[in-house]
Amino acid sequence: MIVTCARRLAVPLVTALVGALLVVAPAPVRAAEDRYAADIRRTEYGLPHILAKDHGGLGYGYGYAFAQDNLCVMASWVLTLRGERSRYFGAEAMSDDPVDPVSNLVSDVYYRGLQASGVLRRVLARPAPHGPGAELRALVDGYVAGFNRYLSETGVDRLPDPTCRGKEWVGPITATDVWTNLLDLGRLGGSSSFKEAIAASGQPGRRSPAPGSNAYAIGREATRDGHGMLLADPHFPWNGSRRFYQVHLTIPGVLDVSGGSLYGTPMVQIGHNATVAWTHTVSHAQHLTLYQLRLVPGLRTSYLVDGRAEPMGRQEVSVTVRDAGGATRTVTTTLFTSRYGPVLGTGWTDRTALALADPNAANLRFADEWLAMAVARDLTELRRAQDTHQGTSFVYTLAADAKGGTYFADTSVVPHVTDEQAERCRAQDDPETLVLDGSTSACLWGRDADAVEPGIFGPAAQPRLTRADYVTNANASPWLTNPKAPLTDYPRVYGDVRTERDLRTRVGLDMIARRLSDDDGLGAPGFTLESLQRTATGKRNLGAELLRPGLRALCRTRPVMTSGDGERIDVRGACATLAAWDGRARLDSRGAILWREFFLRLNGPHRRSDKPTSWWKVPFDPERPLTTPRGLDTANPMVTTALADTVRFFTANDIPLTLTPGQAQRYGAVPVPGCTEGEGCFDRIRTGGPLGEDGRYPEVNTGSSFMMAVELTPAGPRTRTVLTYSLSANPASPYHADQTELFSRGGWVKERFTEAEIRECPRLTTTSLRP
Repeated sequence: MIVTCARRLAVPLVTALVGALLVVAPAPVRAAEDRYAADIRRTEYGLPHILAKDHGGLGYGYGYAFAQDNLCVMASWVLTLRGERSRYFGAEAMSDDPVDPVSNLVSDVYYRGLQASGVLRRVLARPAPHGPGAELRALVDGYVAGFNRYLSETGVDRLPDPTCRGKEWVGPITATDVWTNLLDLGRLGGSSSFKEAIAASGQPGRRSPAPGSNAYAIGREATRDGHGMLLADPHFPWNGSRRFYQVHLTIPGVLDVSGGSLYGTPMVQIGHNATVAWTHTVSHAQHLTLYQLRLVPGLRTSYLVDGRAEPMGRQEVSVTVRDAGGATRTVTTTLFTSRYGPVLGTGWTDRTALALADPNAANLRFADEWLAMAVARDLTELRRAQDTHQGTSFVYTLAADAKGGTYFADTSVVPHVTDEQAERCRAQDDPETLVLDGSTSACLWGRDADAVEPGIFGPAAQPRLTRADYVTNANASPWLTNPKAPLTDYPRVYGDVRTERDLRTRVGLDMIARRLSDDDGLGAPGFTLESLQRTATGKRNLGAELLRPGLRALCRTRPVMTSGDGERIDVRGACATLAAWDGRARLDSRGAILWREFFLRLNGPHRRSDKPTSWWKVPFDPERPLTTPRGLDTANPMVTTALADTVRFFTANDIPLTLTPGQAQRYGAVPVPGCTEGEGCFDRIRTGGPLGEDGRYPEVNTGSSFMMAVELTPAGPRTRTVLTYSLSANPASPYHADQTELFSRGGWVKERFTEAEIRECPRLTTTSLRP
């Protein structure tokens, strides 16, 4: 289902700039000189198209439009970035970080420490490309002015969103807030995921995983009409500051880009222009290292490097805390730093400590990189933009152009640690993070001649692949970006090779293979825009496809199975339900939730003697990575125990075995289809916890977020999108759940990109912002 305008209605517009939209070559940008002007034109679902004559005006219109829809989310997030949450909400309450929620006190100490370090001031003082360029600075300044204009015109006490209406903590934002937000985004795969360890000295820390994504870039040899195509399917949180905001940004003759932009960031991160489309997935590379410090005996705050003592830096961070009665007090925390970076509270003993080295700690280059990518006319120019800025912080890039080419690269900022150095300098066997010996300068990061900064790999070392058929990624390492051309020649810090792929990666590759061989029932071989959409939202469950035949065979011989505590359970009803299930995770798929609960128990904690994958009948074979592991080892007692325990849970709580995703999963009042990546689902969702005794999961909190399918034709882009959680976080907004309901029904929005398409919208509204 595609939603579009059904009739044509003439709407008066400010048209002085429209004629210049046909100009393709970039033109010089005139300084805004503190005078901003922009038009905000909204089409179906409130989607804003910002038109301005310069970057300052573009940011002005964007900031105003975003504030109309999501001011409360930004106001709360600004408190986080300023380290002021404890002052308003108390120290023990959890922060509003959707990726790494920590206590307000920990969050405040971390961000106050970031402010006190002076890193933002230093990076803003650097010239481009190390610091922000003139266009980006104008964009940020305009964004702040536009956001604040909306707040000033509306007033805190008259805000339409009841979430923050009349709250004392709502106020104007500053350019520093936006820059800090950008800096924090760059650190998402590094420092920002170690907040507790950095801020809570002496206490255990934990690293939160970054969000994930799917992506296809389809080339001329794999499309029906020889056009380049792209599927973007980022899996980001459905609440808070890491949501995407959909926007179309236009400066006639200079910039014309449409796509998704994370909250508070005034440029498109995933999107397309007239001839190029790109997206990102979270990279499998190591985007930081830890250094094990050898402490000086008797001096716990000094460490040795090459036999010489170096004192740790010491930073006192003060946070204002409000107690339950409204009184405030000051809490001061001491943070320590080293030549490598902050010293973590976790892992600190009398002899050793750990320091975090983050190559993105002072990186804002990615923001200029996105602006440069937005004006690229083909893949060659897109690659040049990435090679120039080298700022992509923690994601892969996949792209296609109108010539039918495709491109994959891990251009993310990766510490320069060769395989030999990693082996020689490894100080601990940490499965998640590379821990190096910090007592010798021989273990410092290396440098490449083509790297924009010392200590990171340059473009020549990065895994890259250009194809005319396709490239794809679902957060696995680069190895099987295209199985016909496996990538293996890259440092292991970028990821592994010849290792087992997760089920989401395998189902994504299988979906492409079936489309190209006409084995998916979607028509003749080769992708069309319509078959790309249907493929992406097919709700397949690869785990069930691989394991259900074995379970059916087991059910025929074992109608009664034994639960974990020895109770005999009749499983015939469950077996019948799973046999009749359509194998998908659609709203009405009867048995999809029963399967998930069985699968989760099958993968749950077992006796230590059991191997995590021991229930697979055929183990992983690196020579057959797309088809192994497979099959269900029905002789393994874990299988019967998992099914018996699942059935007992359902029957004990009077939950129907035929429970559907539409009954069990919701976002607000909207039922949500889909299943988890662990099961082998492509367009996956996650809920906030386990299935309850009422047959409902906690609300969906992450998953497919801004889905975009683009076909780059000679006549211009054809694009379909859906913003799964809708445009506005304001519960009173008409754009709060409209696209969520569309997503629930399997629908897409037909994007309006050209001037003619925008003007033809019968629901078009225009807001003209002038000095």
